[in-house]
Amino acid sequence: MKRLLLLLLLAASTVFAAPRVGTHEGYTRVVFDLPRATTAQTKVTGQSVTVKLGLTLPAAQGKLNAPGVTAYAVAGGTVTVTLAKGYTRAQVSVLPPRDGQGARLVIDVPARSSAGVAAAPARPTAVTRPASTTKVTRPRVVLDPGHGGNDPGMQSRWVQEEQITLDVALRVRDELRRHGVDVVMTRETDRHLHPNKAADLDARSRLASNANTSAFVSIHVNASVNPAAHGIETYYFGQPLGGQNRSLAIAENGGGSIGQELTRQAASSAQNLLGDLLAQAKLAFSRQLAQKVQSRLIAATGAYDRGVQTDAFYVIRNPTTPAILIEIGFGSSPVEGPRLAQPAYRDRIAHAIARAILDFLNMK
Repeated sequence: MKRLLLLLLLAASTVFAAPRVGTHEGYTRVVFDLPRATTAQTKVTGQSVTVKLGLTLPAAQGKLNAPGVTAYAVAGGTVTVTLAKGYTRAQVSVLPPRDGQGARLVIDVPARSSAGVAAAPARPTAVTRPASTTKVTRPRVVLDPGHGGNDPGMQSRWVQEEQITLDVALRVRDELRRHGVDVVMTRETDRHLHPNKAADLDARSRLASNANTSAFVSIHVNASVNPAAHGIETYYFGQPLGGQNRSLAIAENGGGSIGQELTRQAASSAQNLLGDLLAQAKLAFSRQLAQKVQSRLIAATGAYDRGVQTDAFYVIRNPTTPAILIEIGFGSSPVEGPRLAQPAYRDRIAHAIARAILDFLNMK
């Protein structure tokens, strides 16, 4: 347990050092978040892009799996991106803080033309998308309204989970699409993907296994036998932090013996991820996304902040995509239950989630 917590903390410490990578038509974009605006000196030699910054970042390194780039390394104030064979050009910019987003180092690696000559990338702007005159592959987000069909989730005198999660997810979908995001829904009606709970959760998770998927967001409503329980919390995958119990993960994983077994399997997966550096990088991105979502939700609703946590949720165990699970409030609470029943309150929740996702994608 201590070893896992240490690794999670190490992963968290590389949030500003590990890059986000987007594949667009004509180029690959690598984005490093910076603590502040700074100067940059760039040198491209052979298969390396070296950027010397006027600040220091946490040390980090790892592989990159996108056209034109194979690895990155951060050491002090130097960022190095290793180019794939045949790629010899890159365009580098440092973007200042803007529209609620922090400073960023943007490295564009143009695709090779059929003649083997690199095409020029779009000049970076304050968003990850290139200029509107360039056709691009839109970032993809998978939204998962929890439960549905044969599994209604939590039920109280005020709300039913499957209905609330679907309504909120549809509102998030509409807002993201309005900003040019390609949104995939695990369900758009009151249905399950498979009558077997394990197969249902697997089917939802597999929708995020596409290499072009930027984030997987599962939306749920919390419940407790204690009517005083309230607040919003956001999870990314891992073993529960010290002092947590497994009741929530078991409930969201199907409840009863099924939920216990799926939680056991998910916990085993968390243990197996310990030695996987790519999975650790994914966890760092998941944590970053979770923090952005939690912060936006608390600011928008004024709800009690239950924080960002880890637990073994079966549906977000996918080791290739930043994935989070949000508990948007307690339907069992005599305060939050009636609030969740109000369309205007759900709209505030949806807009906060959408804005946080856009922040994570580096989009306006």
